Amino acid sequence: MTRPAVTLLLCCVPWLVFAQAPVKEQWVVTTDLWGNPLYQALSLERTGKRLGGEFDGDTLEGERTGQEVRFTVTDSNKARYIFTGKVSGDTMRGTADMPDTNNAQARVKHAFTARRIAERPSGPPRRHEFKPTTWSNEFSATREPVLTLWAGDTLKTTTLDSGGVDEHGVTKALFGNPQTGPFFIGDARPGDTLVIHLKRVRLNRRHADSLDSIVGRAMTPALAAKATELGKPVRWTLDWEKGVASPETPTERLKDYTVPLRPMLGGLAVAPGFGLPAFSTGDTGRFGGNMDFNEVVEGNTVYLPVFQPGALLYLGDAHAAQGDGETSQYALETSMEVELTVDVVHGKAPSMPRVESPTHLMVLGQAGSLDDALRSATSGMTQWLEQDYGLSLSESAQVLGTSVQYVVANLAGRSVGVVAKLDKSRLAKLRATGK
Repeated sequence: MTRPAVTLLLCCVPWLVFAQAPVKEQWVVTTDLWGNPLYQALSLERTGKRLGGEFDGDTLEGERTGQEVRFTVTDSNKARYIFTGKVSGDTMRGTADMPDTNNAQARVKHAFTARRIAERPSGPPRRHEFKPTTWSNEFSATREPVLTLWAGDTLKTTTLDSGGVDEHGVTKALFGNPQTGPFFIGDARPGDTLVIHLKRVRLNRRHADSLDSIVGRAMTPALAAKATELGKPVRWTLDWEKGVASPETPTERLKDYTVPLRPMLGGLAVAPGFGLPAFSTGDTGRFGGNMDFNEVVEGNTVYLPVFQPGALLYLGDAHAAQGDGETSQYALETSMEVELTVDVVHGKAPSMPRVESPTHLMVLGQAGSLDDALRSATSGMTQWLEQDYGLSLSESAQVLGTSVQYVVANLAGRSVGVVAKLDKSRLAKLRATGK
């Protein structure tokens, strides 16, 4: 070896020995704000002792020495948050020194814990088969995730019926729409859109339960006076081969009555955001919930806004069939086998849940009254037309005035749902100029 070659090799040795690629870690941080858990996403990049990265979208810098960690987060208003803690395996504990929420000149300390998220597996998206053993009767950010998914992953799982009964007729959970989940979506952050592609929504038992009821919102006083004997259970036979449902013990006039099977999910939701309580699985909101919209079916795609790190996806309350509004209080309640694929759109969170079919765009407005639900659905559709088609409000008004359809989705819960629908064929020529 010549001397110049030796010199070149020696010059390169320090770089080979000391240069280090950053170690990237994802965490979910829980800060105890006077007994209220605040969940935030932490992305750390560690090079030697130096730390960089983001905390809920804000930049941070700090260092790690052994198991000791200290980093400072600076938000868009130049406020500083100082986190000091200790790492033990995949957990971190410590103290957050933060500005007082009522006095910018004062500071207050809060305890925090953090959970490290396993790295996304290398290779293509994965397929997961999950058999639930526990179920939730609330849409909550505090419930421990049952499984971590990543954008592009496919999940196959099962749901119970609204009474907590499984495919074998065994009660496994408390009645009231118990949900499977939550599923943590590793790359979902607050402000994103969670995309749920419903690949398969299939029956896994041969009967469903309902009522001979009419919800109060759908009755006049005169009709209500006649309906005092309603509310009795009705069991339905589900004929998979013929694709129809029929009353198991029909009256003479209904002995030949059948309805087409159209399996759907009544419940599909993410966890609500900070400052909101956990919601009952009978409730709805911007987060989704017990939407009972009969277009949440196989082949359609649902878009939900993300409020918590990982989104925390819940699903359940399957129906074999349901008319608009779920006017009998119960649809044809049954258990289901579900297969879905998740995706994440960063940003562009919708103001209300969206459903897309091969033929229609649909926005589900949910509120305490039909008037308010109608307003939310209309507003949500104008947002969609602006975001994906580039339409001004004037242009959206012209499209809605000539093409919108409204459907009553849900009348059975504490809140109601109204859907604004647009036929995608009416919009086909707009897409080229819409971005």
